Amino acid sequence: MSSFARPAAHAARRAPRRAQPDNTIFRNTTPPPHLLTLADLSPAQIKTLIQNALAMKYVSKHRSPKALIPTLDKRTIAMIFSKRSTRTRVASETSVQALGGHPMFLGKDDIQLGVNETLEDTARVVGSMVDGIMARVGGHHEVETLAKYSPVPIINALSDLYHPTQILADIMALHEHYAPTPTPPEKAAEGEGTHTSILKYFQSTVDPLKTLKGKKVAWVGDSNNISNELLVTLPRLGMEFSLAAPKGYDKVDERVWARVTEAGTQSLVKLTNTPSEALVNADVVVTDTWISMGQEQEKVERLKAFEGYQITNKMVNDAGAEEDWRFLHCLPRKQEEVDDEVFYGPRSLVFPEAENRKWTIMACFE
Repeated sequence: MSSFARPAAHAARRAPRRAQPDNTIFRNTTPPPHLLTLADLSPAQIKTLIQNALAMKYVSKHRSPKALIPTLDKRTIAMIFSKRSTRTRVASETSVQALGGHPMFLGKDDIQLGVNETLEDTARVVGSMVDGIMARVGGHHEVETLAKYSPVPIINALSDLYHPTQILADIMALHEHYAPTPTPPEKAAEGEGTHTSILKYFQSTVDPLKTLKGKKVAWVGDSNNISNELLVTLPRLGMEFSLAAPKGYDKVDERVWARVTEAGTQSLVKLTNTPSEALVNADVVVTDTWISMGQEQEKVERLKAFEGYQITNKMVNDAGAEEDWRFLHCLPRKQEEVDDEVFYGPRSLVFPEAENRKWTIMACFE
């Protein structure tokens, strides 16, 4: 008889098993907050994110990066990127580091998202080991599945439907242009701590919703995840939004339009196939790539379809845009989309817009 075998009679004399403790009080049963699209946030929440981003930018640049509150101290943020990235990756990694956390980059060659392991399993496993996930994916269903099963917050770093962190940067850049950031009094760096006191100062003096209300943004180019995010966000902030795209490239996803009708903002939206119609009275002109990742095989066809859509000073001025109109582009840019005179000229806000990816993403992490 094996020394590990126990006779039945002896087993019967064992003391009854102790009841297991109820560990439910140690489990967080509240679903974590996610950011999949700005359509899920109220205007007041968007305002708060911009105020926080402005405060972090000011503290880092005019006081010291060390004065930032290390809200991610000893926390790890997984960055699951199945698509290549420049601005989003740099902004995310430096933001986590600045807040005292550890960014863990997981590219398509590090893990096989939804290939050898299901999205559900990845969300459960990775989410059990980190404190948050920044996910840059293909289909929007991927980030929705991650959010459904993840025990930690998910931020959408880009999907084929939405790009929330990009539009936060756009809003911040426009606010800074129309209402330059005020300099906090010296006493704002005393007392509670630089970061906290400056944030309170900005919360009491800065209102991006008031700054941008009534402005008109005109999109001239392909209807895509950027225009989708603008469409579900800007009108809710009291801004007008017009979109011009060639026939065949002008379809607004029904999921996106459902959010527009749900918000009741259709009256602030204009859809057209004629750039000049979209540009009338525009305060801001926006475009993006005509050939997104995965559409390279359509290049010849797309370039032909978008003839006449290149942003130039003459095009915009002749259409009757506001005299002091400004230009945005999420990058990377190709010259057929916008000429050098506009892109590198005084109307362009593209580089402040790009930098603000860092501060707005930092506000989301915080």
